[in-house]
Amino acid sequence: MSEFDRRTFLKTTAGLGVVGLGGIAGCTGGPSGDGDEDTTTESTTEDTGGGDEDTTTESDGGDEGDVTNVGMVYATGGLGDGSFNDQAQQGLLAAADDFNVEYQETQPDEAAQFGNFQQQLAGSTDPDYDLVSCIGFLQQDSLSQTAPQYPDQDFQIVDQTVDEPNVASYTFREHEGSFLAGVLATELSSMDFSAAESSTASDSTNLGFVGGIESALIKKFEAGFKAGVKYTNENFDVSTSYTGSFNDPTAGQEAALSMYSSGADIVYHASGNTGTGVFQAAQEKGRFAIGVDRDQSVTKESYADVILASMVKRVDTAVYNAIEAKVNGEYPGGSQETLGLPEEGVALVYGQQLGSEVPDDVQSTVADARQGIIDGDIEVPTDPSNV
Repeated sequence: MSEFDRRTFLKTTAGLGVVGLGGIAGCTGGPSGDGDEDTTTESTTEDTGGGDEDTTTESDGGDEGDVTNVGMVYATGGLGDGSFNDQAQQGLLAAADDFNVEYQETQPDEAAQFGNFQQQLAGSTDPDYDLVSCIGFLQQDSLSQTAPQYPDQDFQIVDQTVDEPNVASYTFREHEGSFLAGVLATELSSMDFSAAESSTASDSTNLGFVGGIESALIKKFEAGFKAGVKYTNENFDVSTSYTGSFNDPTAGQEAALSMYSSGADIVYHASGNTGTGVFQAAQEKGRFAIGVDRDQSVTKESYADVILASMVKRVDTAVYNAIEAKVNGEYPGGSQETLGLPEEGVALVYGQQLGSEVPDDVQSTVADARQGIIDGDIEVPTDPSNV
């Protein structure tokens, strides 16, 4: 593990219950290449919730060496999602803090804007971006067309692969961490468990999964969760709903309310900001939820009383490592790196408020399942149809 990986992992897990302590882990604004004035801020500013202007930021990582310019194209949903995009930004901010980095962030409203933003950043000469980082699997199609048009530009894509010599691809084995979420949910739903204002019903045999856009990637979350459920208790069923968006809390709330009303004690989501609605529904019904990408009991603190745990992905590590490699002149263009439980790329992190309420024997069962995956004794499917 690199020094950054170790330091950031400790920051992420400090004060938290993390399965095994080894496991780490989807607004507007475009590039201002047309001459519009940028907004310049310090790298220590808080995450924004979006807006009509880009943010061009200077690092405070020192004056030594040449400046490395980074352009970020975030996933739809924008910053402030408390999940995927915010996690990516943490890697950017950490790199800006450690190195002589300046960056610009763009927040597309829809997938149709990805190509335009990628091309404007790649074609910019003032500044000339050393790295363009593309966050989210929906950017694959656009980047597959953009990268060959700019062969001298280095790109990064997170959550998908693009087979071009100037693109470094970073993916995760989300199904492995989701398996642990399924084990936790089934164990707690099999007993009378109460914490804060919520509770389970021991006679319930139903759980829920809410996804954003239905895709092979999000189905990995679903497959892992369902496999973890079946591994723990074959009599349990999982209700599934895809909302078609990563930024529609109302749709997430409606989907989860239906599941809770049908007897589900716990709903796991992989839907970006749509998942905020899942947490709202859990509070309304006095049930529980499991978050995704970041520790959402921290990033969505007002819902900490219903968030049992979160399946985190170290998107920040992927972003940081790509920038670090570029700074050091070692950019791995054309490479594909996949991170799962053994590589400390995903993890199940217990909630700040509720984690201490999870019984020790349940935590032990989850930890055993984690080790089983690492040891190769448990094989986790990536397709729900194989569960």
